[in-house]
Amino acid sequence: METSQAPGPAIRVRGIEKSFKDLQVLRGVEFDVRSGSVFALLGSNGAGKTTLVRILSTLLKADAGTASVNGFDVAAQPGRVRESISLTGQFAAVDEVLTGRENLVLIARLRHLKDPGAIADDLLARFTLTEAGNRKASTYSGGMRRRLDIAMSLIGNPPVIFLDEPTTGLDPQARLEVWQTVRGLAAGGTTVLLTTQYLDEAETLADRIAILHKGTIIQNGTLAELKALLPPAKLEYVEKQPSLEEVFLALVEGGGIDSATGGRADGTVQAGKEIQ
Repeated sequence: METSQAPGPAIRVRGIEKSFKDLQVLRGVEFDVRSGSVFALLGSNGAGKTTLVRILSTLLKADAGTASVNGFDVAAQPGRVRESISLTGQFAAVDEVLTGRENLVLIARLRHLKDPGAIADDLLARFTLTEAGNRKASTYSGGMRRRLDIAMSLIGNPPVIFLDEPTTGLDPQARLEVWQTVRGLAAGGTTVLLTTQYLDEAETLADRIAILHKGTIIQNGTLAELKALLPPAKLEYVEKQPSLEEVFLALVEGGGIDSATGGRADGTVQAGKEIQ
């Protein structure tokens, strides 16, 4: 595991800006991620989540601002950053011609690690894929393929992992399998930055949640802190705590939070868990 050169947050972002021609995608993004925690970056499609992850993983250069990962500056020390991280994108990057075990052995060899076979067997057991290890990845279910993808990203024990919308397109059971995997990573001390547009995913997994809207962080806090932004609704003397969905919609849809009424300023409620 790569050792951080300086104490402090596992990820530190200050004033990051990024534009593509006339489109300003990120507008001064700032946040910290504590080591060994799960940090959810929540936002709708086009909010800038993937762009920010690409900057933090050295795949894009920011126009302004600074960022560090595991104590290494993203712009000045990209090689050290890449040694410290793993990135799992929105679609599983497995070779379907190879078996699950062969996929893992291949990555271990590319990383020049000793005994790649033992590393593969250990990860297959860790991710409950031992029985499927000798089957081609093309025969795997969506959840199995995503678990294999995350297992591949853990080879070399990176201290920081970026999961960019890891459950997009998965069925409910597969999503639960990935959630269990993320919990296991955090329990083992890995820092996880998770981007998602699923409100229940952020609510279930994250130690802290930041809401990215129109290129900037409009709120950042624990689930309890975010829920406290809306007073509990009262109906026939039964107190109801606001959900993360209600907080999110109140913040990003322009109505704001009306402390007098205890809800969104426009007084409406919308159903559905996925941000459109």
